[in-house]
Amino acid sequence: MTVLPSPGADGFEPPDEEFVSRLANEIFREGPELDDLAARDVEQLDSVLGHAQDAAVDLGAAAARSAYRTDPELAGGVPSGVIPYASPDSIGSPVSRPSSSALRSAPLGVQLPAEMAEPWRHLSLDPGLTWPGAPDPVSAAAPPSTADEATSTPAPAVEGLRELERSSVADLLTAATEAPVRPSMAAPAGSDELYFLASRSHAVADDLVASTPSALPYDSDVLRRDFPALQQNVHGKRLVWLDNAATTQKPQSVIDALASFYARDNSNVHRGAHELAKRATDAYEGARATVAAFIGAASPQEVIFVRGTTEAINLVAQAYGRSVVGEGDEIVLPLLEHHSNIVPWQLLAQEKGAKLRPVQITDRGDVLLDHYASLLGPRTRIVALSHVSNALGTILPIEGMAAMARAVGAVVVVDGAQGVPHLPVDVQRLGADFYAFSGHKLYGPTGVGVLWGRQALLESMPPWQGGGQMIKTVTFESTTWNDLPYKFEAGTGTVGPAVGLGAAIDYVTQVGVPYIAAHEQALLAHGTEALTSVPGLRLIGTSAHKAGVLSFVLEDLGIEEIGQFLDQEGIAVRAGHHCAQPVLRHYGLAGTVRPSLGLYNTHEDVEALATAVHRAAKTLRR
Repeated sequence: MTVLPSPGADGFEPPDEEFVSRLANEIFREGPELDDLAARDVEQLDSVLGHAQDAAVDLGAAAARSAYRTDPELAGGVPSGVIPYASPDSIGSPVSRPSSSALRSAPLGVQLPAEMAEPWRHLSLDPGLTWPGAPDPVSAAAPPSTADEATSTPAPAVEGLRELERSSVADLLTAATEAPVRPSMAAPAGSDELYFLASRSHAVADDLVASTPSALPYDSDVLRRDFPALQQNVHGKRLVWLDNAATTQKPQSVIDALASFYARDNSNVHRGAHELAKRATDAYEGARATVAAFIGAASPQEVIFVRGTTEAINLVAQAYGRSVVGEGDEIVLPLLEHHSNIVPWQLLAQEKGAKLRPVQITDRGDVLLDHYASLLGPRTRIVALSHVSNALGTILPIEGMAAMARAVGAVVVVDGAQGVPHLPVDVQRLGADFYAFSGHKLYGPTGVGVLWGRQALLESMPPWQGGGQMIKTVTFESTTWNDLPYKFEAGTGTVGPAVGLGAAIDYVTQVGVPYIAAHEQALLAHGTEALTSVPGLRLIGTSAHKAGVLSFVLEDLGIEEIGQFLDQEGIAVRAGHHCAQPVLRHYGLAGTVRPSLGLYNTHEDVEALATAVHRAAKTLRR
């Protein structure tokens, strides 16, 4: 196997295109026989799901997708995305798929995106490639993209789906992951240390962890009650919130954390010689430690608080990109990126005389990895990737794409705004150099987000903004910069929102991100089948590897009028270009209607959406 050179090694020269091509083929062609890539992902899945092969995630998520498809007497065929639990020892072995009766009686399967459990299948450059032990190609089939392609088998009754999801869940969650240990945070270098920050434990965060059960039986109806905004009626109808890709509603625990902070502990952080400054700083740095543990950062010093994903990517473009990108250099990014992961690089390229190299996608919305490989070369400085497409829901194979980028000496920046809410994330394993996300899409407050970066890179970068907090000493002749992460947090920080983000992560951790992913996959399968039965409806983005986005258009109907019709039914969706105009132009569209799923959505929500879209198709065409 080709050995990856280290970009940090002395004398490292970017490899030529032949090397990249050979590496790509080794990674993506040899499949499970190259198990040092595949085994790492399966080991990650083992760790996330609870250290035990007999601990499965949400039996109903698999059953809901397969009970009426896998049984020959029902419909036949194999559902896409239903993946039996695989241990590292089983890599390369034939994949056996349980019957629906077995699914109902035993914890046989894990329902997570295929990228996480069978990475080689997702990363294959050639869709026709096979190898010993490869899954049946039928199992990788994407959901139908039009009503004509949809299966004629009706979706199970809503109550049946709910019962399938709930049955045996309590027994299956006994091996849930332990709450992460939160790293401590030292006092900022150059601070006065008036209240001995370095010696203070983050009692608030630690107490929350200690009192938080590692897992609960997943019941979206119960979870929905935690969100006050979802208890209201809109236009006389029960609110169905399906605009989660734009922003999520907030649980009462997050609202309480914000209210408590502003009622009792409000203060600027660091250097204050009074009790409230101590409390505020402990809460703020406790939130940072919570974020670090949640995403698998090596240290809280790698976690920088920003206003959101957009600001995080701009920070990297300005503080890192300006120092490494020159005339003729290249920035590679897929067609399906959000504007916040296009425009900052476009501005940088215009300033430096560099080029943007867009990676093409298939009609289903998957990145063309052979095209991606062909764009990587010695002039590639930055590769910018979305973890999950906000417009299509496609989950990108970050680990494999990052490995290819590193092979040519490029730095990888990941927009994780749609990844963190839907998937377990370990930034160390993903192989990215920077990872950004927003609090408000993770059931937290607006106005706060996170940039994670590798410590060595962050230390090498100059500050982006100047002011208080980010300095050690200032004279009229020169200024010295503070240590990480404060070098990039000029001025008063987003203290209250950061505390709220910590509370949101505690809430999501309590529910369990793998269980959220499993539940949303079940809803996605239900929604895909229900919507494709609507005459004239076209789903946009039908990858077999996607998170909870159901973008669609209806023949002869405007997206705005569909959105307004759904609003009158109490259903909140997004109608527009979703800040992703390039990818929508790929489909010949100016916009779509985009329902998007969250942890509190239910099968009743999906049925209400499908019923309303059917009604809209009939009513608005008269």
